[in-house]
Amino acid sequence: MSYRIGVISGDGIGPEIVAEAKKVLDCISRTYGHTFEYEEILMGGCSIDATGVPLTDEAIAQALGCDAVLMGSIGGNTATSPWYKLEPHLRPEAGLLKLRKSLNLFANLRPAYLYEELKEACPLRDDIIGDGFDMMIMRELTGGLYFGARNTKEQDGVLTATDTLTYNENEIRRIAVRGFDIAMKRRKKVTSVDKANVLDSSRLWRKVVEEVAADYPEVTYEHMLVDNCAMQLVKDPKQFDVILTENMFGDILSDEASMVTGSIGMLSSASLNDTRFGLYEPSGGSAPDIAGRGIANPIATVLSAAMMLRYSFDLDSEADAIEAAVKQVLKDGYRTIDIMPQETGRRAAVTQVGTAQMGDLIAERIKKP
Repeated sequence: MSYRIGVISGDGIGPEIVAEAKKVLDCISRTYGHTFEYEEILMGGCSIDATGVPLTDEAIAQALGCDAVLMGSIGGNTATSPWYKLEPHLRPEAGLLKLRKSLNLFANLRPAYLYEELKEACPLRDDIIGDGFDMMIMRELTGGLYFGARNTKEQDGVLTATDTLTYNENEIRRIAVRGFDIAMKRRKKVTSVDKANVLDSSRLWRKVVEEVAADYPEVTYEHMLVDNCAMQLVKDPKQFDVILTENMFGDILSDEASMVTGSIGMLSSASLNDTRFGLYEPSGGSAPDIAGRGIANPIATVLSAAMMLRYSFDLDSEADAIEAAVKQVLKDGYRTIDIMPQETGRRAAVTQVGTAQMGDLIAERIKKP
């Protein structure tokens, strides 16, 4: 089979980690007889430098012409980069928001899984970790506070900023249906996270989720306030299967979950629309402080590529092969710096490697069952 993959390498460590994901995909293509064609797409700071805007209409058209898009990271140092002296709508992250909206990527999937081999990198106590945890965070991606009307203006001599949080029932229903569908393929439990004790948008969220839940009698569901969920993620992460939530809450909770797994460099993600098209990216940022040093962890990007094979291309065996290769590399004792054990004794038992070597090691372990 032949697939056309849009590639947004982006800024910071983006080009480095995307290169390793492509390396692994190329190994998959050789092993399983597929053809992956890559089309480079500019977005973020590199697009600002080249075109003056973070995302052009031509780039959107390129993305729409692909079967899926694999992305690295965008943005730079907000304190020093000239990109952040521009108006907000011209900054790198504005390109990502525009892309999500233009491609109708409303469903964001962020799995958080603790590998047995990385228990020492988890900041939680052993009695909390237990046998590990495996959750999927379902984040609504094209509504809410990030896409509502906003302005900053002077009122009675005082600068006042306003951001509007808006959801309609259709936006909530479609992400809820996707969340319950995924729960049916997992352990059949949904935790819907909101702030219904304060926000009208959350009260509507809760009402619609209850309506959707009625169509899934096999799925156990519960409501949880977002502040309680943040606490429960570090108190008892094993309790979660699918966490279903809105845009801003999902942004924050998924980053928290990533650190519970040991490193944000381990957290992959998929952003899907109503078709099989998706945007696949690591959940971490562009990490400009380590860009070019060859030490970034590419595993989240590699696992995002595996999600692309699974969700957009229906290549489950190939996705399984990548995930198994990642697990084997970790089992064989290889670590990038972010997941190295802190204790001297444990550090001696593993080998620290750089970005490119980690990609090589994963690619070498790709096997056809």
